[in-house]
Parts: sequence; structure tokens; C-alpha cells
Amino acid sequence: MTGAGERRSGSVTAGDRAAALSAIQAMGLHPMQLQGTAAAKPARAPRSAARPQTRDKATAQPRGASADAAPAAVAGEPRFSANQTLAMVRQLGNLLTAGVSLSRALTVLEREAQRPAAKSLWAEVQRRVSDGQPLADALGRYPKTFPRVAIAMVRAGEAGGFLPAVLRQIADFMTRERELRSRVSSAMIYPAVLAVVAAAVVTFLLSWFIPRFSEIFQDFGRDLPLLTQAVQGASDLVRSYGMFAAIAIIVAVLAAKRAMASAEGRRARDRFACAAPGLGPVVRQFAQIRFLRMLGKLIAAGVPLLTALRVARQAVGNQLLADTLDDAVERVSDGEPLAKSLGACAQLFPGDVVEMIGVAEESGRLETELVRMADEAEGELDRRLRSLVAFAEVGVLFAMSALIGVIVVGMLLPVFDLWEAVR
Repeated sequence: MTGAGERRSGSVTAGDRAAALSAIQAMGLHPMQLQGTAAAKPARAPRSAARPQTRDKATAQPRGASADAAPAAVAGEPRFSANQTLAMVRQLGNLLTAGVSLSRALTVLEREAQRPAAKSLWAEVQRRVSDGQPLADALGRYPKTFPRVAIAMVRAGEAGGFLPAVLRQIADFMTRERELRSRVSSAMIYPAVLAVVAAAVVTFLLSWFIPRFSEIFQDFGRDLPLLTQAVQGASDLVRSYGMFAAIAIIVAVLAAKRAMASAEGRRARDRFACAAPGLGPVVRQFAQIRFLRMLGKLIAAGVPLLTALRVARQAVGNQLLADTLDDAVERVSDGEPLAKSLGACAQLFPGDVVEMIGVAEESGRLETELVRMADEAEGELDRRLRSLVAFAEVGVLFAMSALIGVIVVGMLLPVFDLWEAVR
């Protein structure tokens, strides 16, 4: 776009996308989107020959061009841990910040990679970038390694010419995300262990302990109490159909996991999570923290508000709540203030949050205030999690004690009855 808001299209020849952006901006134009196309290549050389160097031809195109299409994933994509992905993103960001060109930075990462899988990944990314593909498309072929929100941020950084800053923000976001998820997981470990122990103890009692008592009760020659009969019935069910129940549970878990692969399955899961007592507020606050922090980081890096909103929407992590942000994005694109647009998403943004965003928007401190609000919400989430875990621990302990107590009492009642009869 020109400074007067007129759309222009054209092409420039450059060594990489950063150089193409600089050339376009030197013409007094504001690039909206760049699509790289490789220059004409010579005839295919033998395998032993070195691959010739190619130069990129970056073409400015209107919004919505095919460059935004999701690239096909690599078959048999290697797996990387979250720490390894974070290290790769941070290394790339550091090299670009130091002034190293993108093509050379990718070559350095390929050369310095310790794992063969990482070396292969960077070699493929470097080849595609050298052939004219945007970095976002090259990384997008590895969806199990680089999250969708990271790809969207890279695409925004490439289009705006601030890729190094965006890569640093991605690394910071992934670091905070890992810490937050670690706290949530750590908080739920103890209740989960209690639940597993309770299930194991009850299964042992029903499948091995109670049948031994049942053989003794058969010689009493007396009617057993109703509670004892119920416990024995439960024991018979576990012994007769326990294996089938275990298989059914495994099949149900696999079917649910397969259903979660579809968009409708994820929405159903997210709908249940938002509506679950106790869990719903935690899920909504977790999504709010991710959105606010991502939006603040992107705006601080120089990403335009509308683009930052679209990227931050993908960072919510809950499809149901992300859908509620579609209307807010449209309102901002129509010229409404951010606070007023987000006010319609009552599930995600309470009135006090909307009010603070409005004040920050008016005072020009939006990016700083968004990150501060995310930090405050994260502290509140920690307190909420501690309370939730305390209630969960009490609930699991109570349920385990009640079950074991019922089983023990049910087994002792016939002994008390026999003692009374003997007396």
C-alpha cells in the first residue's frame, strides 16, 4: 500500500525475504503480503554436483492470497520435545537479531544441530526458503514441532519485516506457556495418584479379598445382611466381567482420542471443559491469560492490531472460546475500539478486564497493560488451582475411605451376627 492507502502490486528480485522487504519499504510502500517465487533453474545436475544458488523473487500480493494456505505436513515427521522446539526457535531468533541473513542462519542451524532429525529439518527448511517459500510455510510442514500459533506469528513477522522480534516473542511465549502448563500438571499429580491408588485398592478387595470371605460365609448356614450381599455381588461382577470392562474402557478412550482429531470433537471436548463445575473457570482463565499475553507481546513487537488479534485468537487453546472471538476481530476490522469489541465475549473477558483494556487503549499503554493483566491473571490462576487441588484431594480421600469402609463393614457384619448367635 502507498502512504495514501492505494493498493499496488509488483515484484522485486532479492537474496531473501528480508532484503525484499527492505527494497519495497525503500520505495515508500507498506508491504501487505509477500510471496516468494524461485528464479528459473538450470537443467538438473548430477547428484554429485553442488546445487546451484537461487535467488528469491518476492511478489507483493493482496490480502488472502494463496500464500496463506496451510502447507502439507511432512510424512513421518520427527518428534521433538517442547524444550528442543523452544531451543531451536530461540537460536533462530538470536541469529537473525545479530544481523545474520535468514538463509545463512538456517545453514548455521543445520550445521550445528546435534540430532540427525533436527539436522534434516533445518536442511529441508533452508532448501524451501532458498527456493522462494516463506519461512512460515516451510516451518508449517512440521505441525507437530511448531504450533499453529507460532506459524501465524512467523507469517505476521515476515509480512511486517520484524521477524527477529517475533521469533523472540515466540520463544518467550513458549517459555511462559511451558511454565504455566507445568504448574497445572504438577498441581494435578497428587489427586491423580490418589485416584489410581484408590481404584487399585478397591479392585484388589473386590477381586481377591472378598471371595476368600465368601467361602467362609457359605458354611454359616445363615442369611447374609443386605450390605454383605451387595458387596459380594459387586465382587462377582468384577471377577466375571472385569476384563470386558477394562477392554471397553480402553476402546472408549481410543475412540474419544480419535474423535478429538476432528474440529467437532475438539469443540465438544472444550464445551464440556468450560461447563464442568470447578474446571470451567480455570479453563476460561487459562485461555484469557494466553490471549492477553500473546496480544501484548505481538503489539509490543510492532505487529498491527488486527493481525495481532488474528494470531492471538489461535493462542487461546480452546476452540469454543476462540470461536467467540471471531465477532470481536470483525468489529475491530470495522473500526470499533478493542475494548468495546472484546466486551461481547463475556465468557472470556469479564467487565473489569474490558474496562482496564479500554483505559489502556485510551492512554496508549495497551501492550504494557495487556502483559501486566496476563501476569496478574496468572497469579490468580495459581491461587485458584491450589484451592481446586485441595478440594480434589479431600474428595478423593473421602471417596476412597467411604468405599473401603463400606467393603470392610459389609464383610464384618456376618461375623458380628454369628457372634451374637453363638452368645
